[in-house]
Amino acid sequence: MLTQDILNALKGYAANMQKTVTFVLQTGEHSKREELKKFLSDVAGISDKIQLEERDTNGVLRSSVSFLLEADGEDTGIRFSGIPGGHEFNSFVLAMLHASGTPLKVDDSVQGIVKGVKEELNFEVFISLSCHNCPDVVQALNQFALLNPNITSEMIDGGLYQSLVSERDIQGVPSVYLNGELFANGKVDASTLIDKLLERDPSLKQANAGQSLPLQDVTVIGGGPAGVSSAIYSARKGLKVTVIADRFGGQVKDTMGIENLISVPKTTGPELVGNLAEHMKDYDITLKEHVRVESIEKGNIKTLTLSSGEQIKTKTIIVATGARWRELGVPGEKENIGNGVAYCPHCDGPFFKGKDVAVIGGGNSGIEAALDLAGIVKSVTVFEFMPTLKADQVLINQAEKRENVTIIKNAATKQIVAENGKVTAIEYQDRATDEVHSLPLAGVFVQIGLVPNSQFMKGVVELTQHGEIVVDNKCKTSEPGIFAAGDVTTVPYKQIVISMGEGAKASLSAFEYLLAHEVEDEAESQAA
Repeated sequence: MLTQDILNALKGYAANMQKTVTFVLQTGEHSKREELKKFLSDVAGISDKIQLEERDTNGVLRSSVSFLLEADGEDTGIRFSGIPGGHEFNSFVLAMLHASGTPLKVDDSVQGIVKGVKEELNFEVFISLSCHNCPDVVQALNQFALLNPNITSEMIDGGLYQSLVSERDIQGVPSVYLNGELFANGKVDASTLIDKLLERDPSLKQANAGQSLPLQDVTVIGGGPAGVSSAIYSARKGLKVTVIADRFGGQVKDTMGIENLISVPKTTGPELVGNLAEHMKDYDITLKEHVRVESIEKGNIKTLTLSSGEQIKTKTIIVATGARWRELGVPGEKENIGNGVAYCPHCDGPFFKGKDVAVIGGGNSGIEAALDLAGIVKSVTVFEFMPTLKADQVLINQAEKRENVTIIKNAATKQIVAENGKVTAIEYQDRATDEVHSLPLAGVFVQIGLVPNSQFMKGVVELTQHGEIVVDNKCKTSEPGIFAAGDVTTVPYKQIVISMGEGAKASLSAFEYLLAHEVEDEAESQAA
């Protein structure tokens, strides 16, 4: 499983380990246990700071394909049930390094919230090794466990624990349980976890009350292509810059195939997000991740209040919060998220192997989802509201060649039907005849476009009826000193390359604004 090249790379990472990390593998029998033992043994062989012990943990671990991490003999609270390969390999490596003393990459305000937790929290994260969103949640909870001895985190590979998945009716990942009860599922990220912790105990915000940074020249809200572009351009001007991102990378992180970013023939969303992060590290930019802006107080100096409880004062703001998946808004959708209703075919597709599913939406994202799912599921039915598909013809041609892909156009989804907590059918109306049909299936993947993440800007700047921030050709909003860029704005054509360009433009406009106001301030000072 682990090649010599991978082991050599790990050896380099392990060179700076400060504490001895022990993999404690539960004793017992399991068809996958030897594979897991060899995996851990190979990793332990790269450094004398890593050990493997087989031990009966007296019920601490779930099964004989479960292991925990100790650091200098102390339980870290981190557990893995399954072999952490695929996308979870990085989660495993980071857990090992962080347990050994490598500094955590968690914002101070988030650390304050997590360290303040007094109750015992035992998290279970059900994952699929093919899910590219799951590692974010696993890694966040692993770091929470390292920050607070009251917290434990267990990664559970749903593929190895099918009976447990069936028992809990899990049909989507990541699915997070807290103390045995469902805590969060569907579209989960680290900021969601923090929000839910604050819902349980609002007093956790108190540690972060007050101003956390000196006055900023530019505060960028959003960590996607537009936000990172804005931040880099601003930092290159020598300005004090902060980026606030509830999820660094934003929507791009969910995109698996990118072939239209000019000069980059082919990449993936996670790769691009990694490159954005590396590029931003070249500059003196403060990143506050996993927190949201809750409110903005306008004025010459603007005050941002964050979900963590802290405040930031800034001369200018660039809003680059992008967009999120649009919901259908029909009965049975929200009630069944994670139980048959999904928005990410890459994450949740494997749960519907051999089953019948539907994709709602005939644009590029919808047809791409259908093509991805066609290789996994029994059949895919694509529903398009309009009489014609909106996707690129090259994608339509590929879909029409697949024997297990059916396309139904001019169809309005009426409701998603579920029985005993699982999706069983979809009801749709033929818009030409008004006749209502029911199609039995196990899953519905919604791919009907995006909604701008602008709700926190209501009353601050002018928005369209669809929630887009109105901007001019210099990314100026209706409020002086506040600019906006990317998918959250009225700029047409929501594309990565366009967002990057708009981010640069917004930064240059903000710099121009700061220069003008500096001249005005000097003139007022001389007049006084």
